[in-house]
Amino acid sequence: MHYSRLCALLIDCNTSDIDKAASFWAEALGRPVDADHPGTRGNYRMLETPEDEPIVEIQRVAHESRVHIDIETDNIPAEVARLEALGAHVVDRLERWVVMQAPTGQRFCVVRIQRPGFPKNANRWE
Repeated sequence: MHYSRLCALLIDCNTSDIDKAASFWAEALGRPVDADHPGTRGNYRMLETPEDEPIVEIQRVAHESRVHIDIETDNIPAEVARLEALGAHVVDRLERWVVMQAPTGQRFCVVRIQRPGFPKNANRWE
């Protein structure tokens, strides 16, 4: 048995100026950049996010600009296996997360618990 829930919306930006990209998305979404968040560093900028809502993160990437989601779980291997059974496949296994691709072509990540209150609003899987 394990739990999982929507964790984050990540806006991947192929840009040389991550601060400019983060400023745009902060204004567009009405969520200021959270400069004090520990995740705001290097290629990443976190936007202020209400506690019960998914994280919004802007990240500089080398691939095309796109939006992807993260699914957080208390058991990454079990969640990956569950999603593989639904037709997704693993693209890459990294140190702290797994990149997957849905059978419909979208990429997403399975990550460890990121938000407070877990497993509130999470699905329980047997």
